[in-house]
Amino acid sequence: MTIYRSINALAESIIGLYKTELVRNRGPWRGLDDLELATLEWVDWFNHRRLFHELGRVPPAEFEHRYYRQTHLSPRGRDPHHRACMKPGEVHALERSRWLEPTVGGL
Repeated sequence: MTIYRSINALAESIIGLYKTELVRNRGPWRGLDDLELATLEWVDWFNHRRLFHELGRVPPAEFEHRYYRQTHLSPRGRDPHHRACMKPGEVHALERSRWLEPTVGGL
């Protein structure tokens, strides 16, 4: 249950950041289409160009790419060829077990 609270808190933080940085600061919007396009641009910036201090001042997408390259893991699990046989949305058993493991300190 604690892991879900942590995930919820993280999601609320990101939503707050999104509202502050994009919706309020760059508005008013002419319509929903303008806001949707700006949202796509913000998400791209957030994942691919924003320097994240805790990750060594690299964008999150670059950090993730380095992680999988260094650990020889695919994003779907230990077997890089397993990805092709998985259905969209299916979770690899190894990945699922990592998510369900109890954590130290309640996080």
